[in-house]
This record gives sequence, structure tokens and C-alpha cells, in this order.
Amino acid sequence: MNDNDRAIVTFVSLSHMMVHTYELSIPILMTIWLLEFSVTAATLGAVVTVGYFLFGVGALPGGVLVDRFGSRPLIFACLIGMTLSFLALGFSPNVYAIALSLGMWGIAASVYHPAGLTLISKGVGGEGRGRAYAYHGMAGNLGIALGPLATALLLLAFDWRLVVAILVVPTVLTILVGLTLSFDETAAVDPDAEGVDSKGEITPASFVSDTRLLLTAGFVTVFAIVMFNGLYYRGVLTFLPDMLGNFLAALEVELEVFAEDSPFAEEFDLAQYVYVGLLMVGILGQYVGGLLTDRIPTERGLVIALGALAVLGLTYVPAATAGFGPLLVVSALLGIFLFAMQPLTQATIASYSPPEARGLSFGWTFLAIFGIGALGASVAGVVLTYASATALFLVLAGFATTGCLLALTLTIREW
Repeated sequence: MNDNDRAIVTFVSLSHMMVHTYELSIPILMTIWLLEFSVTAATLGAVVTVGYFLFGVGALPGGVLVDRFGSRPLIFACLIGMTLSFLALGFSPNVYAIALSLGMWGIAASVYHPAGLTLISKGVGGEGRGRAYAYHGMAGNLGIALGPLATALLLLAFDWRLVVAILVVPTVLTILVGLTLSFDETAAVDPDAEGVDSKGEITPASFVSDTRLLLTAGFVTVFAIVMFNGLYYRGVLTFLPDMLGNFLAALEVELEVFAEDSPFAEEFDLAQYVYVGLLMVGILGQYVGGLLTDRIPTERGLVIALGALAVLGLTYVPAATAGFGPLLVVSALLGIFLFAMQPLTQATIASYSPPEARGLSFGWTFLAIFGIGALGASVAGVVLTYASATALFLVLAGFATTGCLLALTLTIREW
């Protein structure tokens, strides 16, 4: 990598980490909001769906804005918007204000993925591009794991309103670091390539024609697969800290991490750390997904991963209620297969989209994963309010089974 590549990788990696730090801190905060605002899981599920839905839906117009204004200003807008939204979140007097603040976060965060991935593809060339994508993904995974961990640890000592304000600090530092970095975001663009102007920008008018290129049976099937994966992902992670708390309480599992007279003892919530552990195991899941991507057809890898998620949907509650050991094992397996899906889906999307529409293909599929997938939070809230955790995991198993059957059609039919 040259200096330009390293500057880009530093900028996008730090920014990617911040996006997912906020995304996965929300389920930890929800355990506090359920008690403080005395709302049902259905209501709170609908509240957080606002932010998560906008996070996904905004990816498509975000991609259009990136083509028009470039990646750097859009990433700065994302970071500044997330900072302001979490500052506003700390002053929220009720769940309606929380919905508004999370909606602001979703809009701001939604532009990141098209902007960050475009910056790597246009700014980093040669063999360094593969490493850039790897470092970018690793940084996102660190945010996924460390964001909830930092939130849980801070909640031991501080009120949740102060915690969300503290979470703003690393994003402010990221903004300051970004301002010191200088790079050419179109360094890897061939100025003579079709559809590229003298500045290395892709013609915005290609949006409609490129979308038409994607309307094949294969890509539409992939779109549906990632949509069901998104529903499973958001449906299971949003209320999992609260469900884990109920499982551990029923098992009467208590760890004396702090002395009984310690001010931290009352605030310590074992469920939050089991949840963080599941997310950390997800890093291993990313590696497993990468191995499957390299060694077998990605369609077959999707069948394996989605089939495993369907089985986990059927067995999670029985295992979680059988004892602390089985709960840890089944949670670890959930983390592995849930996050193994990411490299598998990304490689499959690339396989079923033409090169000239590759960026737009990711815009549409991010809309499916995070936008439509955000409805998984509302589904989870409603099922938990009017039924049970067992019913929720059966619904999740249905999502995974449907996705698995769709992936199976890709393996047995030429599109």
C-alpha cells in the first residue's frame, strides 16, 4: 500500500467502526429503556425500527449522493450526523424523542456503506484493494463487538444519558483524524473507462439503466435471500440482551464479579456480557464465512449457513433453558453462523451482478438487509409482547428456512 491507500484505509476503517459501534449499542440501551419508560417490547421494537429502517433504506439514495458529491464529504456528514443524533438521544424525555433521535442516526449512518465501499474501490488500486476491504471489514467487526462492550461497562458506573454522550467522543476524534488525512479518492479510477468523466466520476444517469441490468432472476433471488437474512439478523439481535437476562434469571445463574457491597454489583448484568461474547465470536464467524467463500461455491455456503441458522432457531430456547453451559454453546454457534453470512452474501451479490452495476447492486442489497430487515425488530417486539421467546425463534427459523430454500434454487438451476 502507498500513502494514499493507507490514508483511505485509516479513514474508512475508523468510520466503519463508529457506525457499527452505535448500531449494536442500541440493543444494550434497550434493556434500560424498557424499564425506565415502562413500555412494551412491541412499542420499543417499533421505536428502534425507525432508526434501523432508515439506516438501510438510505443506502440507495446515499449511493446516488456519493456519485454526485464524492465519498469524503458524505462520510464526514455521516460522522457529524451520528454525533449530533446521539447527543440528542441523551436528552430524550420519552420514547417518541428516542425514535426521532434514532431516526436522525439512521439517516446519517445510511450513507456510510456506499460512501466507504466506493472510496475503497475508486481510491485503492492493485493488490492493496483486497487488503483494504479486509481491514475495513475487521474494523466494522471491532465496532460490532466493542460498541456493546463499552456501553455495558459504562453503564456500570454512569446513567445511560451520560453513556450515550461519552460514546460521541471517539466519533469526534475520528472526525479530527479525518481532517488531518489527505488522499485522492479517485486514484484507482481509469479516466479512459466507459462511463467515467475527466474527474473519475461515474455518470449519475446510469442509475436507471444499471438497475435494469440487475433485474435478472438470479439477482432478484439473491435480493430475497439477503432480505430474509436481514430479518433474522435484526430480529434476533435487537431483543437478545433482554431475552438472555430472562434465561439466566430462570436458570438462577449469578456470577459474583464484584463484592456485594460494591457500587458496581447492582449494575452488573451478566446477560449483556454474554451478548457481547456472542458478537465477539462473530469475528470467528466472519473468518469461517471467508473460508467457505474461498473453498466452495457461495450458493452452497449460503445453504449451509442459512440451514444452520434455521436449526439454531428451533433449538436455541431449549438449549438456553437447559443450563448455563448449553446457553453459552448455542449462543456461540449463533454468533458464528450469523456473521458467517456477511462474506458469503457479499461474494454472491458480486457473482450475480455485472461489473458496471456492482456499486448499485450493493446499494439495493443493503436496502434489503438493513432497510427491509429492520422490520425484524418490530416483528420481534410484537411476538415477545403477545407470545414468547420460543415463538420468536420459530419465526426466525422460518426466515432462515425460506432463505435456505431460495439459496438451494441457485445451486440446482442455471440462471
